[in-house]
Amino acid sequence: MKLATWNVNSLRVRLPQVLAWLQTQQPDVLALQETKLEDHLFPVAELAALGYHAAFSGQKTYNGVALLSRQPLQDVQLGVPGLADDQRRVLAATTGGVRVVCLYVPNGQALDSPKYAYKLNWLAAVRNWLQAEVTVHGRVAVMGDFNVAPEDRDVYSPARWAGQVLVSDPERAAFRALLDIGLHDALRLHDQPERVFSWWNYGRLALARNWGLRIDHILVSATLAGECQGCTVDTGPRHHERPSDHAPVLATFAAPA
Repeated sequence: MKLATWNVNSLRVRLPQVLAWLQTQQPDVLALQETKLEDHLFPVAELAALGYHAAFSGQKTYNGVALLSRQPLQDVQLGVPGLADDQRRVLAATTGGVRVVCLYVPNGQALDSPKYAYKLNWLAAVRNWLQAEVTVHGRVAVMGDFNVAPEDRDVYSPARWAGQVLVSDPERAAFRALLDIGLHDALRLHDQPERVFSWWNYGRLALARNWGLRIDHILVSATLAGECQGCTVDTGPRHHERPSDHAPVLATFAAPA
């Protein structure tokens, strides 16, 4: 089984890249963030032609999440139960015996912004919900753009980023709280080269200099962690003309014993 996540920063713009990538990588499940598409515009037919079922929750211009799967998606959940939030940031479904969750975590803007408080409250609500999901389903994968670089090694220059969103202590504590419910960072289950990132600013030659952050993650429950064979960031799509500012993250798993 191969699971993947990708913040495409507009599916309308990036659809040809996504279709080509699906044909090359052939993941069993792909979680998408920042689709920025209203539901009636979602490219269901184009994805079905490649053999993918789709569940999606979108809005115009901002946010938007989707799950693409080779097997049918069942028990689809839009949003976080009990959380009043009009932003389309959460989508969950069961496929192939795995409960997959797609998250697009709020950015937070700045530490003194109301959006930062919203982010922390949002993450707390998501943690409480996911704790129940892990207990009920057992085999769970939480994928997406978390807008949190968990450790200094996930930041190209911790000194330059000190005091900013994405790296603050409360955000990192919220990320660790997700791990505390029994989730594991798939990339950190395996030896990795230094300076592995998933997001690079469009300007200042950031990609060429590898001035990036690792903010896109695949978190898996204990059973899936034991089956995880590898996890990588595919930087290839970031080099395309008109790319997303994020690269896909992929994790592969052995078949259950």
